[in-house]
Amino acid sequence: MGKVKGKPGPLARRPDNSAFKQQRLPAWTPMLTAHTVLPSFYIMSMICMLLGVWLLLTVQSTKEIKLDYTEAGTCNICFEKRKNVSNAAQSCNCRVVLPIEKAFKGNVFFYYGLRNFHQNLRRYMDSRDDGQMVGRKNNLKNPSSYCKPFAKDQNGNPIAPCGAVANSIFNDSFSLIYHGSDGSSAPVPLLRGGITWYTDKNVKFRNPKLEDSTLAQVFNNTVKPPYWEKPVYELDPHDPTNNGFINDDLIVWMREAAFPNFKKLYGVLNRAQKPFTKGLPAGNYSIDIQYNFPVKYFQGRKEVVLTTLTWFGGQNHFLPVAYLVTSSLILLIAVVLTVFWWKFGKDGKNMEE
Repeated sequence: MGKVKGKPGPLARRPDNSAFKQQRLPAWTPMLTAHTVLPSFYIMSMICMLLGVWLLLTVQSTKEIKLDYTEAGTCNICFEKRKNVSNAAQSCNCRVVLPIEKAFKGNVFFYYGLRNFHQNLRRYMDSRDDGQMVGRKNNLKNPSSYCKPFAKDQNGNPIAPCGAVANSIFNDSFSLIYHGSDGSSAPVPLLRGGITWYTDKNVKFRNPKLEDSTLAQVFNNTVKPPYWEKPVYELDPHDPTNNGFINDDLIVWMREAAFPNFKKLYGVLNRAQKPFTKGLPAGNYSIDIQYNFPVKYFQGRKEVVLTTLTWFGGQNHFLPVAYLVTSSLILLIAVVLTVFWWKFGKDGKNMEE
């Protein structure tokens, strides 16, 4: 029987008779010997050791000071007051002392930190409406169901911003004060703007289009989250451009942390004024704190962190230690292999037996 017209023959899918498709190209297979493997191990160990030492010296060149203010100074009064839910709406101010023995040269960054606060819980991380955060008016009126039970209030009014993440925003505020040796005091100027990522400020978070309306009118039919003191369009009374969903503090908080112990940027030292042009001079400092955020309910702690940064970041010893440990393991393996090769395989006779 002949081949049916229009149907491929049995050899139609055969690859072309070329060196590439028939796998006839010349190949090279490396021969692993002690003379090639052992030097590679020693070289890799040396490279990892040099990187580890370099990164360790870089990390140690940064300066950092931490202060747990949960119950420090006069904040123990506020801590006890925040234990009672009925006092949650009452403001409480306290002060802690922060001595700095050695000057912080260069740019100084002010962080607030939380311990045992799990921002990485799945239900917590999902409790937000990203469509609302980019300024979609439809999401402003009808928040996502993921925001429940913080999507609407008891009267059915939509919450802006909705969700558990926004509702639990860190709301302590700080004022750093420098006390000179002559008895004078001066507030330390902190830049509160420009502390967010560019993509967050310009892409992921945007206010609804105002058109001919003000920001307050756009959010007129919404209510603030239950635990907030101010609506979202009044978060920063000193800078109208820092209100709404593009508020720096809100954006920083909405980027969830991966671990239960974390710190988030609060401000950067403004070095335009004396005596802070070169950084923070050594001396006595105090921090006036508006103590609002309760931590007793989740057995947490609060702290402030002052630090300088390098190209590598802050004081993070994980990567340098990881390089040094890796270097030690590779060196140990190289030494063991060298001993085995010297004893059993140097002349090849013992390996053949």
